[in-house]
Amino acid sequence: MGDKRRTQPKAKQPHQTDLLPRQNDVRALMCFAAAATLLTNINWTSASVAEWAVIAGVLTYTLAGYFWLRRHYFADDRQRLFDYMSTADAVVIGVALSFVSVDLLAVGLFFTMIQFNSLVHGGIKKWLVDNLAFIASVAVTQLAQASEWVLTSSLQNNIIPLIGVFTYFSSYALFLNNQITKLMLLNKKIAHEQTVYKLRTYKLSRYLTPTVWKAVNEGNDKILSAERKRITVFFSDIKGFSSLSEELEAETLTDLLNTYFTEMVKIASKHKGTIDKFMGDGIMIIFGDNHSDGLKGDCLRCLSMAIEMRKKMKELQAQWFNQGIKKPLSIRMGINTGFCTVGSFGTSHYMDYTVLGTHVNLASRLESAAQPGEILVSHETWSLIKDVIICRDKGEINAKGFSHPIKVYQVVDFRKDLGKNQSYFEEVSEGFSMYMDLEKIRNYDKDKIIVNMEKAIERLKDKII
Repeated sequence: MGDKRRTQPKAKQPHQTDLLPRQNDVRALMCFAAAATLLTNINWTSASVAEWAVIAGVLTYTLAGYFWLRRHYFADDRQRLFDYMSTADAVVIGVALSFVSVDLLAVGLFFTMIQFNSLVHGGIKKWLVDNLAFIASVAVTQLAQASEWVLTSSLQNNIIPLIGVFTYFSSYALFLNNQITKLMLLNKKIAHEQTVYKLRTYKLSRYLTPTVWKAVNEGNDKILSAERKRITVFFSDIKGFSSLSEELEAETLTDLLNTYFTEMVKIASKHKGTIDKFMGDGIMIIFGDNHSDGLKGDCLRCLSMAIEMRKKMKELQAQWFNQGIKKPLSIRMGINTGFCTVGSFGTSHYMDYTVLGTHVNLASRLESAAQPGEILVSHETWSLIKDVIICRDKGEINAKGFSHPIKVYQVVDFRKDLGKNQSYFEEVSEGFSMYMDLEKIRNYDKDKIIVNMEKAIERLKDKII
């Protein structure tokens, strides 16, 4: 025996099993009302064979059309088939009402139903098509067999059309009310889902770099493709953090690290740097990948960020000291400029947007070679910013992975902030710590700070050492 295989029925889709079946029920009701109207308007004893044939044809068409559409509830072009059928309804009703002498009021009622049905299902274009079909069918039928439309006040002739119209509009009203209720519930569900997705999106955005998030959000993945760019790479970490993590409780360590990262990220965002990744207590930031002010401008933004981070670290040291952390924490930073490969790397299941290349490794080596609180830059970076920022020549260092010595420079500060225009002061020694940023001091705090400093100076002068 042959292998008998059953064809699996198509899965019912929620949007396919509701709208079209109910529409089919309503249009079938209109056609049945037309047939019933014909039955009440003919003389049963003297009706011609043609009149009975028209009535039978309307009933046959109604049943055949109803079951035919039922078979196409899940077809891909179901709505287009329904539009064709409703246009055919207008033709059939026009022929039926023209072939048999019907009360003019009944004609007007069915014409009104056709208008309503067309406008609801297809708008102006569908309304024009159905009206042309109705008028054309009436005209052709009148030419073939003229019949009279007479306006009477006979309730017997109009009761069926009135009942049909009442039932049609009542059924459609219930149908539309049901649809509106479902749409309102669906709208609430969608609004709730949008809120949930927005929260999830916000949480997800914190785990992605701004470049990646912008590309994914805008659907522009091309900007993540790998390419060679001359960029500035920044590395930093906290000196002595590993030993400190063994001394502090997990909660205290987490709060400390989160505070540090929060302040550093604010500064990086201020200078439009792209945070590539966090590595324990380390940070990797790149300049010039998606937003560039030119090679020199990118370098200056990176150096400005590094200098501001160094200043902010002084404030954090005082804050942590007041919280009971006696061992001062300092960051060391390394910066390098050069050609790197920027883009997405990974597999089809996991991708990472980052930068690769020798110059990235060199920036990491400079950070490892820096002393606490020190910013080391390569010769390439120094040559771009030397006219704006003062740097000390630190000679050469031997870096792991590099066969030749690397020329390095220590960043001091901006030239404009030194000398008589100096706006930032810092000094740390045993028993004394001071950092002062004149740009951040407000007028209403100025006098109070001066008084406190004068008191401290007088007490220091009186101390016998």
